[in-house]
Formats: sequence, C-alpha cells, structure tokens
Amino acid sequence: MKTNDFINSLSNNLMQAPLAGYTDVGFRYLCAKYNCGLIVSEMVSAMSLKQKNKVAFDMLGMELPQNTKSKVAVQLFGHDPAVFAEVVKYDEIQQFDAIDINMGCPVPKVTRNGEGSALMLEPKKAGAIIDACVKNSGKPVTVKFRKGYTDNNVNAVEFAKMCQDNGACMITVHGRTKEQMYSDVADWDIIRQVVEAVDIPVYANGDVKTKEDMGAVLSQTGAFGVAIGRGSGGRPWLFAQLAGHEVDVNPFEDIKTHYYLMLKHLPAHVVAGEMKKHIGAYLKGKRGVKPLLNEIFKTKTVDEQLALLTDYFKN
Repeated sequence: MKTNDFINSLSNNLMQAPLAGYTDVGFRYLCAKYNCGLIVSEMVSAMSLKQKNKVAFDMLGMELPQNTKSKVAVQLFGHDPAVFAEVVKYDEIQQFDAIDINMGCPVPKVTRNGEGSALMLEPKKAGAIIDACVKNSGKPVTVKFRKGYTDNNVNAVEFAKMCQDNGACMITVHGRTKEQMYSDVADWDIIRQVVEAVDIPVYANGDVKTKEDMGAVLSQTGAFGVAIGRGSGGRPWLFAQLAGHEVDVNPFEDIKTHYYLMLKHLPAHVVAGEMKKHIGAYLKGKRGVKPLLNEIFKTKTVDEQLALLTDYFKN
C-alpha cells in the first residue's frame, strides 16, 4: 500500500462514514470533537448543486471545533461526469479537504437514476466521473462503493482497480451488495481481496460497531482503516473510544451542541423534524426512555423538544 499526502495528513485511521439524514453539520462537528480522523458529509446531489438547489447547499454547512485535527470530505452523487466537473469547482465544495464520490448507495430512488451503486454496473462512466473530479477540483478524490450490485455480479476488485487507475487516492468498500442493502453479514473477505489488489489505502465498511470489531476487520482484511456509519449513530464519542482516548461523555451537552449548530444552518422547523431521529439514536437503549420519545415525536418545535430533554436529564 502506498500512502499519499492526504492520507498522511489524517490524525488516525477512523472514518465517520456518510449516512443520509444523519451525518449533518451538527453530527460532523461532534465526530471532530471526538477526534475522528476523516469526516464525510451526507451525500449531496451534484445535479442539485448545479441547479442551485437551496436544500443541497444547506447540506454543505461547515462547523469544526477549534484546533481540530479532523479532515472533512464532501460526498457527492450523480451520473453525469460533466456535472461533476463543474460543481467540484464551486467555493462551497472547495472548502472541504477532499471529495468523496458515492458509488455505493443502494436506495432505489438513487439507483434507478443510474447513480450510487448502479455505477458499479457502468465502470467506464464511473471512471469518467472520478477523472472529472480529479482533473477539475484540485482536491484529493476518494470513492465509496460496495461488494457488487448483486450476488451474481460481484466486481469490487475490478472496480477498485478502475478507481485507482482514474486517480482516486483512497477507497472505502462496504462488504455487502446493493441487493443485500444492509441485511445479512458484511463480507470482510471481499475487502481483503480489494486490499491485496490495489496500492491505494482501503477503508473497511460494514458491521464495525466496537473496538473488537475494528481489530477483527483490520486483522482479517489488512485494510488501512475503518469507516463507521450506522454504528456511530447517536454516539459520536465512539471514535475517541476506538482511538483509545479516555473521554468524559455528557450526552445532553452534545445534544444541545447538535441543536445549536443545526439552527445556524437550517430553519427551526426543519431542525425540529431532523432532530427527532437523532434524539432517538442518542437515547437508544436507555431505561425508561420510551415515554419521552413518544412525547418528542409529537412535538413541532425545538423549544418543546429541549424542554422535554432538560426535564429528562435532570432526573
């Protein structure tokens, strides 16, 4: 494996994997607070940026703790190399440290447009998109993809080589096919095969939720690092724990920080809706929380939610 300037600039080999609807500006800040080496935005449509869609630009909000060592990538998705070539030049994209291209999303509304994991069926087009980003952004370009599209079309190794040949400096491989979505067990062996086939660093993604999982996947695959998506939902402090740091976790303070940063970039009514799922994740598994969540899900304002949370955390 050959490292590069971007990889060498990372403080550790942990990545907060992009997760639609969750890895927003507030959550990214908290992952940086807990020293995640590489943070990635939720995926943003390249075409929506080209069309000057306000919602797409709102997703690009940047907030980081002072003196953070974390690097932040923006994840883009789409199917037209020319559109990527244009939008990667935007100032809002240039504020990020790197550009990550989503070629792994399995959701039908994305794949039916030939985007996300559907690009694994069109490696030439995928290569043209990577090339367009490399040549027009001046930024390190990384790619996230899956084991394959279906169990009968597993092409992660060949796809990884294509990414490398077109200038990607790093790749992330999710050990499931598009067909599997998020079910079954992630195939870490296919990640090992990718690692052995390319010279660029590989992040392993899928079924990594604990320090034991991290040790096991790195040992089995030889990957450079781990990318954690759903496993970090509601617990951004996981990254500090995985890095071996002792941290004093105050969930309510983190929740309030999350609200504050969301309100800086989004309308209050939008934040009230978006934060409901985050609160569910932050409080998952806590005793006696079901009545609170039922009340929060009925609320329409941030003030109502914070009042309920304040009462809960006082007890």
